[in-house]
Amino acid sequence: MQFTHMTNKEYRALLQKPEHKFHNQITINHGIQFDSKKEALRWDDLQHLQRIGVIKNLQRQIRYELIPSQRKSDGKIERGIAYIADFVYEDRTGKTIVEDVKTPATKTKEYLIKRKLMLYFHGIEIKEEI
Repeated sequence: MQFTHMTNKEYRALLQKPEHKFHNQITINHGIQFDSKKEALRWDDLQHLQRIGVIKNLQRQIRYELIPSQRKSDGKIERGIAYIADFVYEDRTGKTIVEDVKTPATKTKEYLIKRKLMLYFHGIEIKEEI
């Protein structure tokens, strides 16, 4: 068995967290992993609103199917498309709110298409928390 030696620089690079494509920092808050500090802070705000009765049925990472998977003529499967909401809850009137925490960098073309598909197929307007 042969071993190769790493330089200190290579070892430190291995220990570093990978950089997220939007430069946000993965955050653990109350034992829950969030994609950003901003999303973790919004979760705290929404939990507070639920405790005082402003909202109810707070959930996170809810998946909505936009286009189901399909079988192509060659028998291969074309994957479906889904939107995963950061948060879903009901307001005082009982209306379901689907919310996404956004920054200008995360408003990608892919997200904008999914936002339009959510409205078209599910009749849901996504509330963007910027």
